Amino acid sequence: MLEGSVQRGGNRLRVNVQLIDAETGNHLWAERFDKPVADLFDMQDEIVSRLANALGTQLVAAEARRSERALHVDAMDLFFQGVASLYKGITPAHMLQAQTFFERALALDPENADVLVGSLAVDLARGLHFFTDDGAPLIEAAGAKLNRVLSMAPEHAPAHMFMGLLLSATKRATQGIAECERALALDRNLANAHAFIGWAKHLLGRGIETERHVNEALRLSPRDIMAYSWMSYVGSAKMQLEAYDEAVAWFRRSNEANPNYPATLFGLAAALAKAGELSEARSATKSGLALLPEFTIRRVRARNPSDNPTYLAAREHTYEGMRLAGVPEG
Repeated sequence: MLEGSVQRGGNRLRVNVQLIDAETGNHLWAERFDKPVADLFDMQDEIVSRLANALGTQLVAAEARRSERALHVDAMDLFFQGVASLYKGITPAHMLQAQTFFERALALDPENADVLVGSLAVDLARGLHFFTDDGAPLIEAAGAKLNRVLSMAPEHAPAHMFMGLLLSATKRATQGIAECERALALDRNLANAHAFIGWAKHLLGRGIETERHVNEALRLSPRDIMAYSWMSYVGSAKMQLEAYDEAVAWFRRSNEANPNYPATLFGLAAALAKAGELSEARSATKSGLALLPEFTIRRVRARNPSDNPTYLAAREHTYEGMRLAGVPEG
C-alpha cells in the first residue's frame, strides 16, 4: 500500500511518500521531496521515477519472501527468488543460486521474457566479472537469450538495456550507448541504463563523462540495490583519469553499499596502491580473494572490452596497482 501527503509553505512543496506492507503494516520504504512550486512537474517526474525504482526493489524482495512459503511455486515465484539472489551481490555463490532459480522457472515457462532477461543478466555478470578463464561462452549465451527476448518482445526496455551492456562489453560501446538510450526512450525510469552509458563512456576513453551519467542514475534511484556497481564504474573512470584519491573514495562508497562485489575490492586495491596506501591495498586484495579466489591479473588482461588507446593505457596503471596490492598474476 502506498500512501503520502502534500504540504505547501510559501513557494515550496513538501511531498512525503511511504510504502507499507499490507499484510504486516510494516513500513518498507519512505521518501521526502522538497521542491519549489515552480518545479512542480520536475518534482512529479522525480517522484514517479524514485517510486518506480524503489517499488521494484521492495516488491521483488517481498514477493521472494512470499514465494519461499508457497506450497506450489510457479515460474514467477521462482523468478522473484532469482532476482532476490541476484540482488545480493555479484559473487559466484549468489550467481549460481540466482541461475538455479531462473533455470527452474524457464523449465516451467520457456518463453517468459522476464525470466530470460534475469537468466541472461546472470550470464553477463559471470562472463564480465572474471569468474572463469574464458567468459566468451557466457556472453554468447546471454546474446542468444537477448535475441530470443527481442524477437518475442521488441519493445522490452530491460532487454535493450542489457543489449547495450553486451555490445559495450564486446568492443562496440558506441552501439551499446545507442541501445541504452533506446531502453530509456521506452522506460525513462531505467536508472541502470544511465549507469551503463557511463561505463561505456569509460570504455571509449571518455572517463571524465562517467560520473555525470552515474549521478543521473543515482538521482533517479538514490537507494537502488545496484548502486554499488554504478559507483564502481566511477572508481574505474577515476583510475583512467589518474585521480587515484577520488577513485579510492568511489570504490569505498561502492564497498559500503554492498561488500559482496569482488570487482570493487580489486579496484579499490589498485587505487589504494597507486595512492601509496599499500597496507590497506593488500587488505582489500585479501577481501576480494575471499569472495573470488580464482581472480588473477591474467584473467583481466585476457578479457579486453575496448581497443581505445586511452582506455588501454589506463588499464596498465590498474595492473600496476594490482601487482603492488598483491593480486595474483595468474
